Amino acid sequence: MPTQTTSILTKPLTLPALTTSNRVFMAPMTRSRAGDGDVPTDLMVEYYRQRAGAGLIVTEGSQISPEGKGYADTPGIYSAEQVAGWKRVTDAVHAAGGRIALQLWHVGRVTHESYQGGGPGVSASALPFDGKATVKNAAGQVESVPSPTPRALTTDEIARVVEDYRRATANARRAGFDMVEIHGANGYLLQQFMSVSSNARTDAYGGSLENRARFPLEVVDAVVSEWDAQHVGIRISPMIKFGGLDDADGLEMGLYLAARLAERDLGYLHLCEPDWAGGPALDEDFRAALRGAFPGVIIGAGNYDAEKACTLIEKGYVDAAAFGRPFISNPDLPTRLTAGLTLNETDFDLVYGGGAAGYTDYRTA
Repeated sequence: MPTQTTSILTKPLTLPALTTSNRVFMAPMTRSRAGDGDVPTDLMVEYYRQRAGAGLIVTEGSQISPEGKGYADTPGIYSAEQVAGWKRVTDAVHAAGGRIALQLWHVGRVTHESYQGGGPGVSASALPFDGKATVKNAAGQVESVPSPTPRALTTDEIARVVEDYRRATANARRAGFDMVEIHGANGYLLQQFMSVSSNARTDAYGGSLENRARFPLEVVDAVVSEWDAQHVGIRISPMIKFGGLDDADGLEMGLYLAARLAERDLGYLHLCEPDWAGGPALDEDFRAALRGAFPGVIIGAGNYDAEKACTLIEKGYVDAAAFGRPFISNPDLPTRLTAGLTLNETDFDLVYGGGAAGYTDYRTA
């Protein structure tokens, strides 16, 4: 039975597009189990089906184009085979009573030349950075490798990438997803445009807050045009230190972007807090300001436990909490959190790549 402290996590949450069964959401997590052609596998079908008790599953990032790939065995959403593979996942989750959103992903500069035809990745600017992608070594094991200095996207190419996001959204709808989430966090392409640490442009996409937010908002508008605002969420991570990005001055951008998203009545704002990756903890002033800028549904994530989730929901700063690593080893995490049960420990040696071990073989309570 839920405790008095955790009962708020069991309450349904009404989003503009759907109502969730609880407020324990599953955060997006790369697991590197896709098959040939970056197609979702049988193993992925079972993995997501097992976790259908989440109020909402947000899938691992799925590249919107071959250019958007930076990690081995990650799924895509640009081919007919990938759409068919994801349709098997959504069918399984829906049959188990769950809800699922696809995360739309372009890594930008966090890639390897082997994924880019021998050339560098793309970004806002051609600035060197300390980032790593993953590839498979000769033994078939996933390993981290340095990313090369990227090249800057031209204005014409920006328009092409915006169209890739729109097309990926259409594919997600065909695959049966309940929503899509735009990945604007963790140092990937959209945040590379938003952050002054990675954007040195002097054209309409660089300099001011408005200019640095232009490309992410063009993506939002394209995705919304393909579906509608209610079925679109976005993930942001102000002040994150991840993927070679140090977004130390990102709070102002976070609040500016939140206000522009509120004007568009977006389905939700997913806040990835920076302290899980070595960044600073967010203070109450920022949380209050974010809530003022975005009155819609806010999902909080990043080093959350049940106590933190309940506290922030009760204070009105977030409406639901997304859990990442605890969901790896606890497919029945909502039950465990609300009942105060002990959590399984995660075998971190088995997080990326491999088979069922450390992926679909964790026990439920």
